[in-house]
Amino acid sequence: MSLVTTHVLDNATGRPAAGIPVRLDARDDDWSPLAYAETDDDGRIRELGPDSLPAGVYRLVFDTASYLGPDAFYPEITVTFRITDPAAHHHVPVLLSPFAYSTYRGS
Repeated sequence: MSLVTTHVLDNATGRPAAGIPVRLDARDDDWSPLAYAETDDDGRIRELGPDSLPAGVYRLVFDTASYLGPDAFYPEITVTFRITDPAAHHHVPVLLSPFAYSTYRGS
């Protein structure tokens, strides 16, 4: 399993959100893409990026327009987070609906 994983649940339907492209970026002077993946039928990405990452600031960019449609109010969601313990697993899920979203540090 990757150090960083995610899960997207569609709150409007009560189902996993499958097929959402997600990019993992690292911040140095600017943002550098590290990995790309797409949520599976269970709305999960279990393999996203390397098995280890140094401490630092990262972000997940969710292409929600590909799921919600071209007129989506939130065509993209960016979740920026900090890794302080490079040995710890970081699960960053998103709860999605057409006009709202939330995120939290999962386990």
